[in-house]
Amino acid sequence: MSRWRVVSRSTSGYSSCSNGRTSSMHRHDGDNPDRPSVRAYDLILRHIHDADTVEIYLPTALTRMEPGPPPQVESGPPAGESTLTKQVGRVAVASAAALAFGELVSFGQTIALARLLSPAEVGIFAAGTVLTMLLTTFVEGGLRSGLVQRETELADTAETVFRASLVNGLAMTVGALAAAPLIGMIFHNRTIGMIAATTSGFLLIFALTNVPEGLLQRDFSVKRRIIVGPAVSVSFAVVSVALAVCGFGVWSMVIGSYASYVVWVVTVWWLARWRPGRGRASFRLWRELARYGSPVVVNMLGARVQSTVEAAVVGRGLSSAALGHYRYGQRIAQIPVRFIVEVGAFSLFPAFARIAEERDPERMEAAYLRAIRLTTVGAAALSGLIIALGEPAVVVVFGERWREAGALMVAMAGLGLGKAWMSVSEEAIKGVGRTKLLNWQTATEIVLGIGLLLVLVKYYGLIGVGLATSGTMLVVAALVTTLARSAMGIPLLALVRAVGPPLPAAALALAATWYLEHQVLQADSRPILLAIGVLILDTVAFTVIYLLVLSVLAPDVVRGFARLAARLAPRRRRNDADGTAIPRNAEPGPSRETN
Repeated sequence: MSRWRVVSRSTSGYSSCSNGRTSSMHRHDGDNPDRPSVRAYDLILRHIHDADTVEIYLPTALTRMEPGPPPQVESGPPAGESTLTKQVGRVAVASAAALAFGELVSFGQTIALARLLSPAEVGIFAAGTVLTMLLTTFVEGGLRSGLVQRETELADTAETVFRASLVNGLAMTVGALAAAPLIGMIFHNRTIGMIAATTSGFLLIFALTNVPEGLLQRDFSVKRRIIVGPAVSVSFAVVSVALAVCGFGVWSMVIGSYASYVVWVVTVWWLARWRPGRGRASFRLWRELARYGSPVVVNMLGARVQSTVEAAVVGRGLSSAALGHYRYGQRIAQIPVRFIVEVGAFSLFPAFARIAEERDPERMEAAYLRAIRLTTVGAAALSGLIIALGEPAVVVVFGERWREAGALMVAMAGLGLGKAWMSVSEEAIKGVGRTKLLNWQTATEIVLGIGLLLVLVKYYGLIGVGLATSGTMLVVAALVTTLARSAMGIPLLALVRAVGPPLPAAALALAATWYLEHQVLQADSRPILLAIGVLILDTVAFTVIYLLVLSVLAPDVVRGFARLAARLAPRRRRNDADGTAIPRNAEPGPSRETN
């Protein structure tokens, strides 16, 4: 049995333990320059065999997994590496499980609202909240990223971020309320203006999440992933569907959104266990955080501006019903995006930042290539499934009146694959502290996205919006990946080897499944129960073909997943027998912001 020494963080500093024995190390309160350095750790580098504390099995597609010799107390690297590996692994596994549950709840709520509300009502809600979603970027202000990345003066930094976020939130709330009549005038709809005014309060509530979210991300919080996301999804689903049944129409979504925001704030503050007043805010810290986070804000602003322009063009240039189709088509097409971001990016940023501290280019290169390879394997498959089965699946689940949303979803299939590459590369760029590179991404996203949108919507209508979104995302993803590769000095051939094999595998599976569904089975023309069975058969066919081709092009990937499945099965049975799905030490400790 391999024995690993674990370094755990607490509010009072660092402690090391091996098989239950603890020994104290120097206290780290963010201000001690003499604290021992914690070796940065390879992202998903080592597999932990038979660990007493956390049992996570990673596929060998990601890494060569070799048990090391029993380390001595003095040896830092194995402990540091295994600590970050376990933290990233715990967060990724918890994120996947929580997101799967949350997506099931969200998908059920989406189906219910699609049956209860018309596309026009959904479009009115989307138009009314477009300004609020844009202004959330300014509320966050890049301050959360600065808090996650910072290693000194943590208590003072948290206090500074909290106060700055409140000021930003209050200012943006007042601004959104004042601009609400203008939104109604742009869309020629008084109800849209009223919704814009009503939802301006989202911004002040959102400001309250900045510090606790940042602290939980710093600590690789597992509870954050398994509690907050599902709780938010359930609260919105219960409130909005119940009110829609009672005839509240579009206002059911407004009230449901408020309920979900309140639940979000309550849960993250409860988990973070941080309270204001423990540090001292300063203008100097705010300037440092703003300097670091400003490119991040500009980067996020580019995506928000593009989404706002898309909503304005569709809602004003086409119709509210078209905007409803756009909203739902985009929502479904973003399912793979949410899996990628929630499961990976939440833990990748702090992991990349810690690896960068050691200035080890080889370790950073290996971590980046493994991360982008894994996301490509998943995103390529999901994008292929959307193209092959998107339209008939939407018709079967949501009803015939939502067929246009299904066609739009197919046109937006490039969103998942593009976001996979962009997400990993963005986190790597932020981790190495080269955030100014993201300005290139923002400029390209705005210019290319709006340009393609205006051209394609003129000739192809709503489908043109989807094609513009896919094209923009893929081009920007290629640019950001190139910037990340340049920043870390990764050879082009190594990157191609990492992302190449899943693409032809997904293309062949897509071609076969598309022919099977559209020329032979035709699920959308059959009774609903039979149609669901047909869609399941199509999905199985796609998966089998994809894995077969991938086993030829990248056999280590398939072998890794096979080993993962084989090892997870007995572990799950053991956990079920013990009555604990997550070990005790998977729970996050108190926040590090303490005096």
